[in-house]
Parts: sequence; structure tokens; C-alpha cells
Amino acid sequence: MEIQLFLPFTFFQDDLKLIHTNLVKSGVSAELIFVLSVTLDDWSEDEIDAMMEVGGNASANSIYEAYIPEGVTKPGPDAGHEQRSNFIRSKYEFQEFLKPSLRIISGKSSLESSSTKSATDIFRSTSGTERQEGMVEFIGLLKVKVIKGTDLAIRDIKSSDPYVILSLGQQTVQTSVVSSNLNPVWNEEYMLSVPEHYGQMKLKVFDHDTFSSDDIMGEADIDLQSLITSAMAFGDAGMFGDMQIGKWLKSDDNALLEDSTVNIVDGKVKQMMSLKLQNVESGELDLELEWIPLDQ
Repeated sequence: MEIQLFLPFTFFQDDLKLIHTNLVKSGVSAELIFVLSVTLDDWSEDEIDAMMEVGGNASANSIYEAYIPEGVTKPGPDAGHEQRSNFIRSKYEFQEFLKPSLRIISGKSSLESSSTKSATDIFRSTSGTERQEGMVEFIGLLKVKVIKGTDLAIRDIKSSDPYVILSLGQQTVQTSVVSSNLNPVWNEEYMLSVPEHYGQMKLKVFDHDTFSSDDIMGEADIDLQSLITSAMAFGDAGMFGDMQIGKWLKSDDNALLEDSTVNIVDGKVKQMMSLKLQNVESGELDLELEWIPLDQ
């Protein structure tokens, strides 16, 4: 994993070395970018998108400073180097103010105990709520709402009888058939278990035929990484107000009609998306995804 860090030009070198060392321990390659200020410097669109994707400094601080104990005060502008250094070590290296279930402790650290988790374990629930099916371990649940289709392809004489099939891993769900309608409205919800190695969710639209095989009306691959990574980074979404926490960017390599943002809405992590169906002459589909932790 590679990230960019936007740091003040006056950032203490000791603090910089400490943060960089901890990122390396966690398997993260970081490009360090120094800025004079966030208000006066010119930021490219890619840099702004990168900051928006993690929620910005305020969102990061709301996570890493969520559990500051009584008697500990965040250093102010006039604080000395030692006070700043101690606070930063507590915040980033020891993660003393972070929600316990989100902490990443190096296996070589003397702080590691049976209650701490490795980086991989963060992506699981270890409080007796792990789910397995054979050799497949599940890390959460995905609620998918199939909302509607627009301008779908004609596969009968003048219309089609569309339905949607969603596949994730070995699981498949299917919507109802909407007869003779190129702009169907489903508003149907389905629940899928998300395996540890989840990959993309596959979507296919078919035309139902009674006396012959069903004709395909388009397909799309849905990248779940932005939703799942953002949701797990923030942990308990109920602790935060409504905000954007991630984004799946439209590109020539995916089926998005526009950028799809990941948001906390009423304590839930959701992602709306509009897809242009692939390998077909026309058709769009609207979905809403919601991430549900296993311990919820």
C-alpha cells in the first residue's frame, strides 16, 4: 500500500522519522510532501482527492484522538519539543488514544499482548463473531440495494423482462423479474457475506424468457475496496456525524457513470453508485451498498 503524507514544512524531524518508521512497520510505503500551509499552497486535484479520501486531518484526529484520557492535554502551539514528541509517540506509535479494536502493534513491540491485534486481524472481528464456511473466513456483511435500471436494452420484440444477478465469491442473489419494462424499479435489498479475500462483486442483467434461455442485457464489475477499507479504518461509524470517508473514482477501466463516494449517514457506512452496463448497447443501473460489521 502506498500513500502520500502532506506535512507542514516546520514539522519536527524526530516526529517525521517516528511516523515514517511506524508506517514502514505496518507495510505502508509513504511519499512525504512538505507544504508551507494548507491555505496558501496550490493543491492539484489528485492531492485534494487523496485528502478527501481519508477524510482530512479533522477526521484522522477524530479517530487517533478519540480516547484521550483525563489528565492528558494535547500540546498547544507554544508546547516544547519534548511535550510534542511524547504526545505524538502516544498518539501514533503506542496508539494510546485510538479505539482498541483499531490498534496496530508491531510483533516486535514490548507492548504487544494477547489483547492486541496484528494489521491483518484488524480486518476481522475477534470477539467470538468470526464466521467461516469451509475454509472461507468472513470479515463482514454487505447489504446491497438494487434501486432501478434506466434505458435497458431491448431483448424481446419491443421491450424486455429484466432481472439482476449479483455474485460475490460463491454467493449469488437474484432480483425479481419486472415484466415488459426498460426502466424497471426494484428497490430490493440483499445481504451478502464478505470473505477475507473478497475481490469484485459481479453484476449481470438478464431478460427472462419462458421458452428459451435468458438473454444477457449487460454486466458490470463493482470494486468494494473503497467501501470496505474506509469502513474498517473508521471502526464504529456510530461515533461520527455524517461525513464523506472515501471515494471510488470514475475511470475508463470501470463502469461508473460518475465518482462514487463512501459516506457515514446516520451512523451507517453507505455508498451510492450509478453504473453504465458493459458489453451492451445501452443501460444504466443504480445501487446502494452498506457495510455491516460482524459484531453489529
